[in-house]
Amino acid sequence: MNRDGARKSIWQEEIKTFSLDPALAKCYDVAIVGAGITGISTAIRLQKEGKKCIVLEASNIGFGTTGGTTAHLNDFFDTTYAQAIKDVGLQNAKLLKYVGIEARNIIRNNIRQFNISCDFESKPAYLFALDEKQEKKLDDILKGASQVGHPMAQTDDIPFPFAFKKAVSIPDQGQFHPIKYIKGLAEAFINLGGLLLEECLCEGHDEKEDVVILQSSKGRVSARSVIYATHIPPGVNILHLMNAPYRSYAIAFRLKGDCHPMELGYDLTEPYHYYRTQKINGENLFIAGGEDHKTGHADDTGECFSKLENYVREYFDVDTAVYSWSSQYYEPADGLPYIGVLPGSKGKIYTATGFRGNGMIFGTITSQILGDLILNGSSKYKDLFDPARIRPIAGFTNFVKEQAVVVFDFVKDKMLTERINSLTELSDGEAKVVKYEGESYAVYKEKGGKLHLIKSTCPHAKCEVRWNSAETSWDCPCHGSRFNINGRMLTGPTVKNLQRIEL
Repeated sequence: MNRDGARKSIWQEEIKTFSLDPALAKCYDVAIVGAGITGISTAIRLQKEGKKCIVLEASNIGFGTTGGTTAHLNDFFDTTYAQAIKDVGLQNAKLLKYVGIEARNIIRNNIRQFNISCDFESKPAYLFALDEKQEKKLDDILKGASQVGHPMAQTDDIPFPFAFKKAVSIPDQGQFHPIKYIKGLAEAFINLGGLLLEECLCEGHDEKEDVVILQSSKGRVSARSVIYATHIPPGVNILHLMNAPYRSYAIAFRLKGDCHPMELGYDLTEPYHYYRTQKINGENLFIAGGEDHKTGHADDTGECFSKLENYVREYFDVDTAVYSWSSQYYEPADGLPYIGVLPGSKGKIYTATGFRGNGMIFGTITSQILGDLILNGSSKYKDLFDPARIRPIAGFTNFVKEQAVVVFDFVKDKMLTERINSLTELSDGEAKVVKYEGESYAVYKEKGGKLHLIKSTCPHAKCEVRWNSAETSWDCPCHGSRFNINGRMLTGPTVKNLQRIEL
């Protein structure tokens, strides 16, 4: 398996494994856990600066969200400048504006310096309101952009086939092929003397006075600093209470004819839809995304794909759906990422999480922020993204709602786990969490009758997993851990598999 789901993403054919199994050094300057865009970008920044770095990846590069993104490189974020002004003030909102600018410059410089062919393109984006409620929201977005000096202009014409109330154009946005990009970075990192260890699960850490010792499936690794670039840090941490896991869906279509939009597009529905094109094997494909929901909270995840496909076909002249996949991201309590020292650590462990739908940009700027913190002890973004920040007002209502859902899920799953008389009640292709002889199990029955039976309680915080039919996985509704049909961990924060029961 090359990514954390059963469905093949549009980027998956480019995923490469680096089958290195070298002898480990006694100690490294920096150990980075996770080989997505966050981990690889940060590793090469530090390696270039003379640090001795190792990257530990539980599977292969791009296994997680980097292999499932739609790879929009935009600097108008899910947290709008208007919201940022309200929550953190005008000066901090202006600082946020530079994140997108600097991140895209880092990507451009890496592409140029390491001669990476990754289909990078600069192009305009269009943000459009489809009804009066969305129009008011767009007015706020436009006003906030003006206040921080972000270029955004009202337009009467968009290249997308929607009857819109209002629209704006945003220059100098971008897109690329994320796996080609991080594959090029990984190769450059290795050429600079960095070590990349795949199929190496980090199972825990011990932070001592001068060093951090990582326990991994390939032995102990010692480093002066550790970075968890794992989407959300493993184990149990306060950040798991400050972030909520969500899934987003994407479909890539063949196009009929030559008349189709090449620009980036976004509506303002809840959840919103987003659009772009990508050339794969010489053919332009149209990518649409949306239908987001909290992980483990859709009755039928397959229906999310159907809704998205039906919506696209209503407005666009598309042909076959060639690829369809979903991916995970985390919503932070106050709308801004947590990038910096891991709360509860002694200052030698760093993390980056809570990117919302802007993972390519925030994953890239992490390389600058954590690089500066490790090399210089400071960063201009340190306070803005500090994981230990306390904001009792900004995002507090959403935080309470999210955590109430987590508590409700925990109690409900314990009390209302479905009871059936025997496992044979399952139909082929069906999955359930069941009570059997007094124990709770997750059961999946393949076509042909083969049963896969595992303990259903997530090792992370003891919630009960739920079936994700679209990705053939068991997903935890509390903090987003995910497992395959045999209980193998696909996505943290857990670092343990679900217990498999041999039948």
